[in-house]
Amino acid sequence: MADNGATSPIGAVATAPGAGEADPSIWPEYDYPVTVPAEDRAMIADLLARMTLEEKIGQLVQADLCCVTPEDVKTYNLGSILVGGNSGPNGNDLAPAPDWLAAADDFYEESVDKTDGGVGIPIVWGTDAVHGHSNIVGATLFPHNIGLGAARDPELIERIGAATAKEIRVTGQEWTFAPTVAVPQDFRWGRSYEGYSSDPELVASYVGAMVRGLQGPPSNDNLLAGPYVIASTKHFLADGGTDGGVDQGDSSISEQALRDIHGAPYGPAIAEGVSTVMVSFSSWEGVKMTGNKSLVTDVLKDRMDFGGFVVSDWNAHGQVAGCTNESCPQALMAGVDMYMAPDTWKPIYEDLLDKARAGSIPMERIDQAVTKILEVKARLGLFDAGKPSDRALSGEYDLLGAPEHRAIAREAVRKSLVMLKNQGVLPIAPGGRLLVAGDGADDIARQSGGWTLSWQGTGLSNDLFPGATSIYTGLKNAVEQGGGSAVLSPDGSFTERPDAAIVVFGETPYAEFQGDRDTLALDADLTAPYATMERLKAQGIPVIAVMITGRPLYVNDALNEADAFVVAWLPGSEGGGIADVLVGKADGSPRYDFAGKLPAAWPRTPDMADGVLYPFGYGLTYTSAPGAWSTLPEVDTSAAGDARVWFTNGNPAASWSLLVDGRTATDQIRVTTVPAEAANGRIRVTAENFVVQEGARRFAVESGAAGVTLRNFEAIDLDRETNADIQLLFTAKVWDAPDSATIGTGTADDETQITMNLPESTDWVRYGIPLKCFRQNGADMTALTHPFVLSTMGKTDYAIGEVRLGTDAEVVLPCS
Repeated sequence: MADNGATSPIGAVATAPGAGEADPSIWPEYDYPVTVPAEDRAMIADLLARMTLEEKIGQLVQADLCCVTPEDVKTYNLGSILVGGNSGPNGNDLAPAPDWLAAADDFYEESVDKTDGGVGIPIVWGTDAVHGHSNIVGATLFPHNIGLGAARDPELIERIGAATAKEIRVTGQEWTFAPTVAVPQDFRWGRSYEGYSSDPELVASYVGAMVRGLQGPPSNDNLLAGPYVIASTKHFLADGGTDGGVDQGDSSISEQALRDIHGAPYGPAIAEGVSTVMVSFSSWEGVKMTGNKSLVTDVLKDRMDFGGFVVSDWNAHGQVAGCTNESCPQALMAGVDMYMAPDTWKPIYEDLLDKARAGSIPMERIDQAVTKILEVKARLGLFDAGKPSDRALSGEYDLLGAPEHRAIAREAVRKSLVMLKNQGVLPIAPGGRLLVAGDGADDIARQSGGWTLSWQGTGLSNDLFPGATSIYTGLKNAVEQGGGSAVLSPDGSFTERPDAAIVVFGETPYAEFQGDRDTLALDADLTAPYATMERLKAQGIPVIAVMITGRPLYVNDALNEADAFVVAWLPGSEGGGIADVLVGKADGSPRYDFAGKLPAAWPRTPDMADGVLYPFGYGLTYTSAPGAWSTLPEVDTSAAGDARVWFTNGNPAASWSLLVDGRTATDQIRVTTVPAEAANGRIRVTAENFVVQEGARRFAVESGAAGVTLRNFEAIDLDRETNADIQLLFTAKVWDAPDSATIGTGTADDETQITMNLPESTDWVRYGIPLKCFRQNGADMTALTHPFVLSTMGKTDYAIGEVRLGTDAEVVLPCS
């Protein structure tokens, strides 16, 4: 045990903390400012005395909307529900706002129903409103946190928090899992854009403002009487400091770095009375945070004096040593008060109940956790607020995307833009002809990024963003108001020569898992706009590059080609804020100057081996002298890409192999060139076009059994992906359907196969099966050497264009 500053017994020897064990005495002390009124303490004590054990355990469990009904809430006395990124009322994650409010009423009314003799504690509903009320069609979408970090404006952050709280209240929710206070140190991490900056001081300067905007002052003890919700700082601790930038990975940094970098934002959050803290999936020195008592209880609760309640992340308890998704008393004993058990809430409830009855979980710890949860509910005003539709702001649907909220978001976009280069071509004259090119120019989903209407923010069209403005539309409006014209041409072609061209390019939407990268290079398949810039510049047309990104990336080619280069981060729904700064007045002066500064250093090379190109805090303004441009070194990034793409363009990923067999080891071949034959000529492999020429492989089987396998000699661990909705995806076209088919994963000696239907198709179809299906069917997901195995029986003819991990299947296969 650590010496926590107490006097050691005579003769005792103080020992240093072990691996993953914090020493609370070296952490700063704070004073949680929220006082529980005497009448609330009395009310909670009375409730606790009357609650059955079943009711107490229910308060400790949070279920996802996907997997729970209002009747379940009553039966199990659940304390909370949440809506995950791909959940929604009635199974519709794009449900209209009134459906959300109706669902909130349904769950509330069941939670307070006392006809069974219970105490009827109202439920609290949490949502990932991380850049506005981003699950709701029509809501205002603010720039993601990394863009807000570039803006350097804490007062603006508070206004964003206040506007977000109002929009959440419209649809009946009371709790947002925000702000994220990660301090990303390795931007290969797929959640980097959820952090404000790599600088702990900058992050800390924002946290209090956002909490204040969401919750109001810490003196509030009835948030629902005002326009507020409860907030949650996350993810405690060092989610942005994992080795290699791996999501949910391990951080091997010193305790001092853990404290000074990743712990810094928690002081301002506690000072503002943040109501909840969410514990990270990640670990420190090999110990998962969700099971780390020295950090969750000894540091956060005792040393830092956090007085709200602690909630875990999505099934994160299942990653604690000795735990599963269905059983983890260790998390409660470590200091977690509420289990986020989205699809495992019932077994968690039953397991906690069984262990409490058996006495292996102390009643004192259960009562302590329940008390904290009830204190936060009392501060929220939940006990007296009535059903959601009767509360202030509920059903005021005009507040979703209200003009005053969009104005704040547009201001945030303006202030977040960072100019890295300007050879005198900005601002654009409003009266000329403007060409707007690039594949990101007229795509609101792309400019909004992940956590937008869906978890990954993919598969969304502009019509799902009523009232929003794409980057192209914002530019078009601005130049037309100045007497000019704008034409949208993604490939940069034109019939009438433009006076200037803006090329919008960059990352496509992603969230956790999908966003992790091997290097800081833009994916190779997203660099086509570079050639567009080159062609336009060769014709003497001034080129302005606008990059949509969630992190600093190596893009030297684009920086060299463009006459001006602007980082737009992930601006959200108000693309007009970009035109506000890029398009000037008739006299050539700017309407708004650039104010954004880099929230993290910009890389010189994909691996940062040659250091920094632009340092933290860099950013030009219109008063900056253009200066001579020195051509930057360009590195071949054609091999860079998403590590979760296993087969594309006709080839397996690097170090992987494509194998074909007749379902015996002796007739297996490794496909390196086509055409090829296997199983004594019974299987023929040829090329087929998909996206690019010969970008797929076609498998014609005369008869009998056949298998197509992707093998990786270095086993991969996909266990953490099974805790989410990540799918094994493959894109196929079928000319002749097999008699039967299975999709599998595993090793050479142990494949877990799940039956699937593979019908004939005239078009390419993207199939997907949730990875958790394989685990449920007995697969060991921690060491896969054959992650993809497609087996067929009978005469068949089909092609595979791509195999990868993702969330956007067109056909989701059943688990059995």
